[in-house]
Amino acid sequence: MELRVLRYFLMVAREENITRAAEMLHITQPTLSRQISDLEEELGVRLFERGSHKIHLTQDGLLLKRSAQEIVDLEEKARAQFTPDSGGISGVISLGCGELASMDTLAQWMSDFCAEAPGVSFDIFSGTADDIKDRVEKGLLDFALLLEPVDISAYEFVRMRPMEKWCALVDEKSSLAKKDSLTADDLAGFPLILPSRGNVRNQVLNWLGLKENEVNVAATANLPYNGAAAVRRGLGVSLTLSLSCRYAGVVSVPLSPPLEHGSVLAWKRGMPHSRAVERFITMVRERRGE
Repeated sequence: MELRVLRYFLMVAREENITRAAEMLHITQPTLSRQISDLEEELGVRLFERGSHKIHLTQDGLLLKRSAQEIVDLEEKARAQFTPDSGGISGVISLGCGELASMDTLAQWMSDFCAEAPGVSFDIFSGTADDIKDRVEKGLLDFALLLEPVDISAYEFVRMRPMEKWCALVDEKSSLAKKDSLTADDLAGFPLILPSRGNVRNQVLNWLGLKENEVNVAATANLPYNGAAAVRRGLGVSLTLSLSCRYAGVVSVPLSPPLEHGSVLAWKRGMPHSRAVERFITMVRERRGE
């Protein structure tokens, strides 16, 4: 299975049309069709369902797409780490980040680092903690910015600032929107939208003083914007991180007593790193006085 053919496969999967994919790849349509057929024969499965105007991935095709994308991403990451630069260190540093207030601190570090090493650029992947850690384990990401509590026993890390504060997102027409802060008693009886991550959700439930089966859970969500959209449409009250963002039709109200969590910038222990990554690790340790 050649990397070039995997790129062909991914282009066909994206375009859902052999002719258009061939044009994008600057090869002939018969050549591309033959390469895809050879790949199907090699794997012993059908990767596409052919229609009159579009082709669609089969279940086997969907499985291959995920693996193929990871392989291509790894190849691109490897090339980027060795980009020649006569002026010093160069390459791409990849980070996986949740939507956290501490991203502002990390962004400042990134900006300062680029000023010192203009041959370096950053690739930022946004996702859940589980997605990010999975990509770190596979070598697709160098760093993970993660909300605690999270298992980082296999990682080195620095603790970030500021602390991540929680709030309630409520409909602007709700009586709750008029309050300066909200207690667990204030939220009693309201349907709630809670965090998707189980260990984080448990922390929120502890603040509420309730077990999950005692709460009217309307939904779970892992991104504040999605929770805000659900609030705006009347699904419930979203308990989420306070990111100083404004959402149409929704008001952010602080919690009382405050609920706060820490966050960490982590990297895999014992993993070989590029010169750029090693230099960035040194910088973040210095910024944290370690």
